[in-house]
Parts: sequence; C-alpha cells; structure tokens
Amino acid sequence: MEDYQEHSLSSRVFQKIRDNILDGTYREHDELRENTIGKELGVSRTPVREALRQLELEGLVTIIPNKGAYVTGITTKDVHDIYTVRSMLEGLCARWATEHISQEQLDELEEIMLLSEFHMKRESGNNTDQIAILDGRFHAVLYDACDSRILSHVLKDFHKYVQTARKTSIVSEERARKSIREHKQILRSIRDRDADLAEQLANEHILHVMQNLKRQGYEQNETAGGV
Repeated sequence: MEDYQEHSLSSRVFQKIRDNILDGTYREHDELRENTIGKELGVSRTPVREALRQLELEGLVTIIPNKGAYVTGITTKDVHDIYTVRSMLEGLCARWATEHISQEQLDELEEIMLLSEFHMKRESGNNTDQIAILDGRFHAVLYDACDSRILSHVLKDFHKYVQTARKTSIVSEERARKSIREHKQILRSIRDRDADLAEQLANEHILHVMQNLKRQGYEQNETAGGV
C-alpha cells in the first residue's frame, strides 16, 4: 500500500512538473531543484527525484550528474515532427469520429463554433486567448468522439506538447478566421457522415497550422516555450 501511495504521489508530481514545462512556466535551461519543487508541492525529495527521472526519459529534462536537472524543452524539430504526425492522425480521428460521434458531442461542437464566431466578431479587447481555448476544446471533443482510447491519448499528449505553439498559430485575426472556417467544414462533413471528406479536411487543417507557424518565423525560436 505504501509503495502504491508513493508511486501515485510521484505520478502527480511528474504531471505537475511536465505541465509546467509544456505551458512555459519552466523554460529551457531552467534548473529544477528537488528541494525547491518539493517545498512548492508539499512533498519530499523522493517523488520529485523519481518524477525528474521519468521526465528525462521523455526528453523534457536533462540530468547532469553532480550538477542537477535542467529543462530541455521542446525543440523546433519536435514541433515540426509532432505537427507532421498530427496531420495524419487528426484525419484518422475525424474519420472515426464520423462513425462514432454522439448527438451530444455534435451539439457541443456546434456550440463551440457559435462561441468562436461570437468572440471573433467582438470588437473590444483581445479575444485570441478565448478563441485558442475554444480551438483546443473543439479538438478535444473530436478526440473523445473517435472512440479510441489509444488515439485520443496520443493526440491529447501531442496537443500538450505544442501548447504554446498552438496558441501562437491563431494569434492573427486572419488565421483565427480561417481556423474557425476549417473547423466548420470539418464539423459539416462529420454531420453529413462523409468520413473521406472529414479525414481530408482534418489533415489539411493541421497542415495549414504548420504553414502558419513557418510564416510567423516560429522555427527561428529554439523551443515552443520561446514563442
């Protein structure tokens, strides 16, 4: 029982540190001190040490003997590779969602589109943060709708890995409008039960995101956290 609790605690610490790396709280080359993190999270050094070892296996942390653990971050090649793989898997997800999506999930996607268009039309304030959240929610519903735990897990993980880059990709009003339009087309094809078109549109959507990142000069940055 004690071993299970220790493992569970280490998993929670791992997830917290991982999230902080992926959302830019911890940036590339930052030192991750066991004592400091332990105090912040209210745990001993042991689960922190185990979490850092696991993060090293994921490539997010580098542990240098007798020096410490440092954030490796997500490289531009990582981002490019993830979007390339996503451009294929998002299409498969849309195809399977066409076959398995529920009416409740379809209604939720419709609501997301209405909210996205509402925020896009607002003239006051900067609405890109809200649009980015809705963009992520749109994909999350599709991941659940595909009825595959494996595919859903992989795509959700990829989404976290390029979280900062994904937000940047719809910063411009032009790209935000195009992204919303592409989402509407994907949703329409799923409603029409046109799996071939849904797959094609979802693949193209991710490729357009990649192209937008390149136009913004994203690849000049060293990591996703540097956007």
